[in-house]
This record gives sequence, structure tokens and C-alpha cells, in this order.
Amino acid sequence: FLLFAVALALPIWASRTVESQSATEAPTGFDTLTNDATFVSQATHDDDRGTFEERDDVTKGLGPVYNAQSCAECHQNPVTGGISQISELRAGHNDGFGNFVPATLTINDGGGLTGVTIANRSLINQRATCPGVVTDLVTHAIIYNHPNEQAQERVPGAETVRTRRMTTNLIGLGFVEAISNTTLQNIPNGQPSGMKGQVTFVPVAEANNALRIGRFGWKSQDASLLTFSGGAYLNEMGITNRFNLQEVTTLCDDVSDTTPCTSNPSIQCGEDKDNDIDAFARFMRATKAPSRDARLAATASAQTGASLFHSIGCDICHITTLTTAPPGTLINGGAFTVPNALGNKIIHPYSDFLLHDVGTGDGIAQVNDPNTGQLDQTMKNKLRTAPLWGIRTRNELMHDGGNYTRNERVNSSSRQRSHRRHQQLS
Repeated sequence: FLLFAVALALPIWASRTVESQSATEAPTGFDTLTNDATFVSQATHDDDRGTFEERDDVTKGLGPVYNAQSCAECHQNPVTGGISQISELRAGHNDGFGNFVPATLTINDGGGLTGVTIANRSLINQRATCPGVVTDLVTHAIIYNHPNEQAQERVPGAETVRTRRMTTNLIGLGFVEAISNTTLQNIPNGQPSGMKGQVTFVPVAEANNALRIGRFGWKSQDASLLTFSGGAYLNEMGITNRFNLQEVTTLCDDVSDTTPCTSNPSIQCGEDKDNDIDAFARFMRATKAPSRDARLAATASAQTGASLFHSIGCDICHITTLTTAPPGTLINGGAFTVPNALGNKIIHPYSDFLLHDVGTGDGIAQVNDPNTGQLDQTMKNKLRTAPLWGIRTRNELMHDGGNYTRNERVNSSSRQRSHRRHQQLS
């Protein structure tokens, strides 16, 4: 229904909110301007964006297995940091007890050498640096020489649980990071039985793995933008960093993973000697929240759509309004202090950032139970409520991109009460 699409462009009214009386609206816009020059200057923000957009190569540590050469390759619509139609591949299988087990696969099968096993990893990278021979653009000398090794990953036939994951939006995530644990923990108390979201507790790498409520990724598997940056640099680009010093595989990997940090030689930075992950996190924190279409919001259809969105219960999980923690609040295990630019800000993400089973789960268990250290199997068919801000910039919907219209997306959530009410409208 067009009504539901245009509802997402509306200012919020008569809808479920979690907010503070003293808060002010967060700045919005699909642009490359900093959200507050007193927090991150425009010059620094531009430099950080340049790092985010930089295309890495094998001399920087790209690969051996990877999905993209830059962050912006997967996060750039309509501006750097936005969503895209690019997806990643995950796979595994269920054991005899029905528990999900991440994939194990063998690479280098075509190189005439002993096969190399990559075990217990659901992410299947779509690109590899070898076989490959690379020459320097200036001297024309060979700088990467691996013509025989074979690092390309493939899904083995035994790994029958398979899914794609669409790239998520990153702009405005500094505000999401600044939402307090308490705010997210209290949300299920207001949700009806059978629709209560599940909170995840995940480690914050920069705080010695202190636990915090997850909010980033399709499984809410990250709570900190710096932790997220470190994990993505390794898993999506194959570049080790101070939080992730071990490669997925060392096959045809020429760059040392023990390089000291330029800023502090007493710390190992892997292949990220300049701490690019800090620039990534700072860039995301300084972006504005996604904006609505003000012209569409003024139409009668949008007003009607917003009313229906609320009346049939879409906003039970797609919560329209949340408020960030006050400035000065310590978050991320004490590793980050909420600045004025991000504190006491009202945002409209259309999400509770919790996990729900709505009948469309991908079967991939990804978050560890903090008590056992093992994958939490109760989450394998659950997904984070997709934030709907910025959805107008995407034409492939759901976690796997399997829906192409807003109506298909609503109807796919077959287990939710809001879906049944939606069906009754027709």
C-alpha cells in the first residue's frame, strides 16, 4: 500500500514514543555535513569520509577473502554512509539437535597444494585476492605474486542453511549508539505478549569486552560503532586491526598482522597501522539522521497512512520515536562519553532495535550467549526490527532483499498481529 510507504515520511503524531521532555530533534539530511561542528569539525568529517571512501588494495592488507575494497562500496546511497542494494552471503547447517552450526569450507582446491580449512564461520566472502599477480602502477614491478593459490570461498553442499543479508544504513547511527541500555530494556514491557522483542548483550571490544545491549546489524550483534568498524574491516575487507589481529586465512597474505600502531607503537594494529577504524566510527557518529520527504509528508495520503500505521500496530515494533541519553553519559562500557551533539536528541528510526521472530528469520545463529560463550540458538530465527528511516532510498526490502514492494514487505511478516490487521483492511 502506498499509504504505508508515505507514512514513513511523516512527522510523528499519535504514535508510540519513548522520549524525554527536555530533548530536541536530531538534525536530519542526506548530505555530507557534520551533525555538529563543535563535536566533529567539517574538515575532520571530510577527512574521515575520505578514509571511509578509500579503496584499499593488497598492499594495504585487502583480503585474502573479502567483500569490498572500501566501506563506501557497500554504504553509499544516496550519500556516503547510506544503504545500498549490495548483499553478503551467510551459510551453515543444523546439527542433529537442530542447532545451527556455522559453515566449514576448504579453499585452495585448485592450487595443487594442501587444502586450507576455514571453520566455524557463517560469513562466506564473495571475493578473493588470489589467484592474482599485481604490478605497481608507477614502477610496473610485481608487488603481489600469487598466481597459483586459490582463496575463493564457496558454499559446500553440506551447508544447507543459506541466506543473503542486505547492507544496512549507517548514517545517523551515532544517535542510535547514544540510546541508553535502560531505554531499550524497557521497550518490551510495553509490547504485548507474543510480540516482545529480545534484547541481546554483546561485547564492546574497546572496553575489554564489557557487555552492552546490541543495536547494530541484522542480529543486533554490535553495540558500539568502533567495535562494529573493527569487525567490518576484518570480515568485509579482510584487514586486521587492533581488535581483530587474526586473519580469516593467511593463504596469499603478504601484509604483517603484527604491525604496531603509528600513534602508539606499544599496541599492535594489524594491517590498520593508522587506526582507520577510529575514523570510520567518528564519521558515522558525526552523520545526521536520515531525513523524511517533507513534500510527501504534507499529503492527505501520508496523513492517512500514518494513522493506519499506528492503528494496526506497526509501531509496536517499528517504534517511531526514541530519545538518546543525556550529554555526559558514559556508554560502551565507559569507553565513550555522549557529547552534546548526540545527547538528549529525539530521533525517528521506526525500530525498537530488538530481535523478533516474524516468520522470516534466516536460521543463522550469530550472537553468543554471554553465560556460556556458545551461540544463542534461541535467536537463530529472529531478526532485528529493521529501522525504516531512509527506506525510501532502498528498492530491495527485508533482510535478504526478497521483497520489492512495501505491500509485500508487510505481508511477509506473517506471525505478527499487525500483519493480520493489515490483511483485514482489504
